[in-house]
Order: sequence, then structure tokens, then C-alpha cells
Amino acid sequence: MNWYPWLNQPYRHIISQHQAGRAHHALLLQALDGMRDDALVWGISRWLMCQQPAGLKSCGACHGCQLMQAQTHPDWYRLEAEKGKSTLGIDAVRQVTEKLYHYAQQGGAKIVWLPDAAQLSESAANALLKTLEEPLANCWFFLSSREPSRLLATLRSRCMTLVLSPPDEAQSLQWLSRQLPQDNAALRTALRLSAGAPAAALRLLETARWQTRQTLCDTLPAALRQDILQLLPTLNGEDVAERISWLISLLIDAIKWQLRAGHWLSNPDRQDVVALLAQTFSTRALDESARDWMQCREQLLHVAAVNRELLLTDRLLSWACRRKPDVVA
Repeated sequence: MNWYPWLNQPYRHIISQHQAGRAHHALLLQALDGMRDDALVWGISRWLMCQQPAGLKSCGACHGCQLMQAQTHPDWYRLEAEKGKSTLGIDAVRQVTEKLYHYAQQGGAKIVWLPDAAQLSESAANALLKTLEEPLANCWFFLSSREPSRLLATLRSRCMTLVLSPPDEAQSLQWLSRQLPQDNAALRTALRLSAGAPAAALRLLETARWQTRQTLCDTLPAALRQDILQLLPTLNGEDVAERISWLISLLIDAIKWQLRAGHWLSNPDRQDVVALLAQTFSTRALDESARDWMQCREQLLHVAAVNRELLLTDRLLSWACRRKPDVVA
């Protein structure tokens, strides 16, 4: 698994806690998508499973390290929902927690990782809670979550929370430029649209996704001046929530533009579109439009069997009505 420079500091901090005997048995990692908390957990796990670690590093040669490298270590457990399901049930949690009460097969640490703790059903969370309340010797839990506030309060209270904050923008831009040759405006835009998470920005810059975002920006001016429904095919895709997020970012940028805060734009590469939105809508209309699109995104994400095309069409027609009176379709 690849390593990322912004993980160095939290890795050193956590390993030093283990070396000093002060590590918490359950660590809740709060991280944005694209911060690669999975790589951090993997690195810490390798150190804990190593039979002869050298300072902050695992030796890479012992049997424990070889098993981790082959991803076959019998005392390392990954708990997540089955493919095609969104919920992690109580049976899977019980199967793993029962194994924890047996002697470690390699005689060392036992580790449980939940890549997405939000997948836990209420009964599964309560089953896990019982184990966390009575920690076992040399048994470590790592729980990752994008929004810890969605987890049971009792579960959060049994964990030590570590927030993986995005690195400085300059550092992230430097890393991105080494991964992918792009102009600075595009790199900065991808990074800001990804809330500062470098690995998420790199995924956004993949040719197909970046072209989809560019198409949205290119279609928007004509749609605002002529027929707003020209945007429908551009928005109506499987990744509709992400496309709406790009549109919302443009609306918020237009408010910044009106307030002469252009330095803080999330879309610095498309100032032409931002300026047009600022001219087409009042500040109040921009604010209300952004809120409406946020609500639309939530409906698409969480309402079962929603008619996506119908909902988008309704939202586009309502949005067009918010244009200034002197803007004629």
C-alpha cells in the first residue's frame, strides 16, 4: 500500500503513544475521503504486528511482517459490509469479537479495523460496544468515519478520536504536481473541490471525471442564457450527487465574487462561469439556489426509488425562475 507524506506526523504520534504504553485501545479516525486513513491504519498495524520493530518502523523481515505484506495475518481483522450491502450486521461483529477472546495465533497483537464505522447497525454497534467497554490485553481497534456525529454517542465515548486534517495547500499542490502534470489552476481547483484532501483531488483529475466537470462548466452559460434544461443531460448521471456538488460550489463562488472575495474561489480555473452566475442572480437568489440544490442532493442520496430525471427537471425549472428580471431565457 502506498504511503503519503501528510500521514507522517499522525503516524509518529500514534506509534510514540504505543512505545510509551499510553495508547488507547480504540482509535476513532475522522478523515475526509481522500486523506488515505486506510494507509495510516495499515502502517500502524504493520508496526504492531512486527516481532522486532526498529524504532518507528517495522522490520519487514519477520514472520509477522511477511504475513501482513501478504495480507494473510490471522490476527488482523477487517470488518465491513458485504459487497452490495450498506449495513454491517451483528453476526459479523460477533464472529470477530469471539475470536478476540482466544490466544493470538501469532502470539502478538490482535487488530480490528472498521473502514466505515457508519455501516454498523444499531445492534452491531451495541455488540461492539461491549467489547470496547472491557478492553482485552494487546487488542487494538481502529474505526474510520467521515462523520463521527452519526455514530452512537456511547460508541464514540469509548474511543479516542484523532482528526486527520488536510495538509497545507502549498504542500498538497506540490504533491499533486509530482503525481500529475497539470496547470496550477486546475490542481488548485481540484484540491479545493475535494475539501483539501490530496488523494481525492488526484482522483478528480482523472481524465473522465475532470472532463465531466468541465462539460458542466461549459454547458452552464448557454443554459442560463437560453434553455435551462440544456443542463439536464450533464447533471443526470450515476454520479449525480458529485455533479450537483460542483454546481453548488459555483453558486457559492458567485456569492464570493459579489462580495469581492475572489481570492477564495473554489473554482479559480472557471472565473468566467463564476462571474456570469454573479451577474445572473442576486446574492439572495444564489444563497437560496445553493440551499435548494443541497436539498436536491440529499433527496437523491437518501430517498429510495426517487425519479432522478423528474427531480432534476423540477429543480432546474425552479432555479431558472430565480434569475434577475432582466435575464431573458
